Amino acid sequence: MNISVIGAGAMGSLFGCRLAEAGETVTLLDIRRDHVDAVNAGGLTIEKEGVRRTVHVQATTGVDTVGPADLSIVFVKSTHTAAAAQTAARLAGATGLVLTLQNGMGNAEALAHALTADRVIAGTTSHGATFLKPGAIRHAGEGETIIGPWSTAGMPGAERVAEVLCRAGITTRVAPDVRRLLWAKLLINVGINAVTALTGISNGQLLELEQTRQISREAVAEAMAVARTQGITIDGDPVEKVFQVAAATGRNRSSMGQDVDNGRPTEISAINGFIVRMAETAGVPVPVNRTLAALVETLQAHY
Repeated sequence: MNISVIGAGAMGSLFGCRLAEAGETVTLLDIRRDHVDAVNAGGLTIEKEGVRRTVHVQATTGVDTVGPADLSIVFVKSTHTAAAAQTAARLAGATGLVLTLQNGMGNAEALAHALTADRVIAGTTSHGATFLKPGAIRHAGEGETIIGPWSTAGMPGAERVAEVLCRAGITTRVAPDVRRLLWAKLLINVGINAVTALTGISNGQLLELEQTRQISREAVAEAMAVARTQGITIDGDPVEKVFQVAAATGRNRSSMGQDVDNGRPTEISAINGFIVRMAETAGVPVPVNRTLAALVETLQAHY
């Protein structure tokens, strides 16, 4: 299968290399020239539990050098999804599929607008990866990847993609209700990302004070109220799930926190900002999410 990975940061590089190792024809597309040059010159080094291996895979900064893709996997930040959708549509031609494993909401909709909904697959992954330097990443942890078709007509394509990922050692299952899955992931991001980004704390430190626990609790409760207006129900206690994830990733800095630390644009618009926009349409008050979104937007405006 010809596979293009759009956004070859830590996660995109990890998935691309695993697929290349499994015999797929993979091209990494990324805007970082130094990373692309390093990969092309010496391969991509993956560090895991102190062991390093190097995978040779093609990388490029320009879509013009890439042939048609049977599958494009989108890993860019949500702020770049619109541009990535145009790239994916160009690469996909008339029959190619597109998989998004991005954070936040609105990504699958943008891809479906650029292609058609039956060719879009969305999902989440519990794999963790960190970008170390150009040409090198750390595989921080393995976990399940769950994907599903954006429309029911896309189920055969989703099953085919799951088979490809499984052959590459990426444990993957197909879920028929992918929107519910994305909402469950969104609630975790709502409860952790903005709070940690604004306060400079790790995920685990969010749990140490009642003040930060309460902010997280209220943000998630508001998001759940919005989810219910969309017909979304989540099994179990979503707040408890947020706290479990924060504890399990206790030493980690959230992705939004890392963005703030490095002066990069955040994905606030696709997380708490998404809740605010949906709440306005539904007539649901979300003062905590509105405040968190406004504060992060203010912070990143003054880097």
